[in-house]
Amino acid sequence: MTRGAEGPPRGAGPPGGEASGARIGGQYSSSPCTSVCRIDEATGLCVGCLRTLDEIAAWSTLGDDARRAIVAALPDRRATHSRDPGGGAR
Repeated sequence: MTRGAEGPPRGAGPPGGEASGARIGGQYSSSPCTSVCRIDEATGLCVGCLRTLDEIAAWSTLGDDARRAIVAALPDRRATHSRDPGGGAR
């Protein structure tokens, strides 16, 4: 877990990268970021959190429903994109 110059630790969510759904000030605030920030060119997804660049960039401006929708899509993305080209699990 790393801590930025400001704010809470990044990657503080539960194992697997899904956001915990914590609320701060009445808003859904947890990010699924795991601090493994690298975009897979083949899928267009971050290999750490499985979000697209657009989802990552927009996260801080998204409402609760949009954030929940992204987090809800992550298990399916993980199941679909959990194998490397050699057939082994990542």
